[in-house]
Amino acid sequence: MFLFLVVALAVVVAAVTLAVVGGGEGDGPLPEAAPERLRDPLPPDRPVDRADIDSLRFPLAARGYRMADVDDALSRLGAELAERDARIADLESALAGARTGSGGRVSMEKDGPEDQR
Repeated sequence: MFLFLVVALAVVVAAVTLAVVGGGEGDGPLPEAAPERLRDPLPPDRPVDRADIDSLRFPLAARGYRMADVDDALSRLGAELAERDARIADLESALAGARTGSGGRVSMEKDGPEDQR
């Protein structure tokens, strides 16, 4: 009985090995699966907005998310944040320059008297 179990185990191991390695038929080992790519990429033609971030979904990999997809999305978001920070700094310095040039008061043409402080 023990000898029968050992032979059956050897046959099962050999069959699994041949199936994975390619037992002489077909093209060899199991074919490579096409990598799953990011389904909802960030728009390349306009700045990213809140809805883009909310709809962003990364495909799952063996142990979490695909690192390349996450790195691409984070670098894109980092570049856009840096660009927005630079624009905010430019606008703040222009506003500060306008305030010092006009004696500390900046008037807005479209604002009414109740909006100016």
